[in-house]
Amino acid sequence: MKTISGIIPVLPIPFSEDESIDEASLRKTADWVASQGLGGMCLPAYGSEFYKLSEAEREQVFSIAIEANNGRIPVIAQANHGSSKIAAEFAKTYEGMGADAISCAIPRQFAATDDDLMEHCGRIAGAVSLPIVIQDFNPGGPTMSVDFIDRLNKEYPNVRYVKVEEPFSPSKMKAIKKRVGDRMEVFEGWGGYYMLEAVAAGATGILPGVPIADLENRVFQNCVAGKTTEAYDLFAAILPFIAFELQDFELFLQIEKQLMVKRGLFTSAKLRAQTFTPNEELQSYTDFLIDQIFRILARENLPAICG
Repeated sequence: MKTISGIIPVLPIPFSEDESIDEASLRKTADWVASQGLGGMCLPAYGSEFYKLSEAEREQVFSIAIEANNGRIPVIAQANHGSSKIAAEFAKTYEGMGADAISCAIPRQFAATDDDLMEHCGRIAGAVSLPIVIQDFNPGGPTMSVDFIDRLNKEYPNVRYVKVEEPFSPSKMKAIKKRVGDRMEVFEGWGGYYMLEAVAAGATGILPGVPIADLENRVFQNCVAGKTTEAYDLFAAILPFIAFELQDFELFLQIEKQLMVKRGLFTSAKLRAQTFTPNEELQSYTDFLIDQIFRILARENLPAICG
């Protein structure tokens, strides 16, 4: 089984002004991501506003991405739902549609024991033969322990990846790798915020957003090649953008989509309501940061307009 690695952006879902899905922009985005030779793409995840999509729409956007990708890079399908039964059904559907792997975020709306969470993850893993990525996105709350991750892989060997996105993640990544060895690979999320230390700690994949994926790919490739100074200098240039947008998740989506429009991938930066609308001060600084991204793209000899 081939390991999925590298920069694996989560595709945002473009909406028209009436909040319908903009299929043309989504197709253009998936095509651009595939054309960059990245490690893969993932949807419909948190960065795709999956929680604002109907079940039929989740299948719709995944189908568009699969078609636009045309087998060029791995496509990870995110099968998120508070119901284990429905999440497992999503996973089976995505497998039939051509997914290369299934990702699922542990539902954290209410308290649950490790046995409860094991049952949820196991039901999804047991529904398909594909590799499974387990995500535990729970800002400020408890996340999977190393013992839990080890047990999950032993009981369900197709759980091959764990996505870590929390403070002090490199220590946890090293502990995971020490415990499970080559049985699992570790991904880093949270917009690539911890990328430098994560790669040094053994992370093989980074799941950021799309609009600066080409810049983040250059950082990642420099890290892997041992060019730590080059990696640091470029990451230091883009980190203010990443840090600013991650202050609030809906702000992250607002800023990502605005940059998607500026780079020619989306026709609208519309988010489905209910969302967070930046005030004048936030928008002014967003505009400044976007200008800096274009300056960095020029410095790195990367095209400003995608496609």
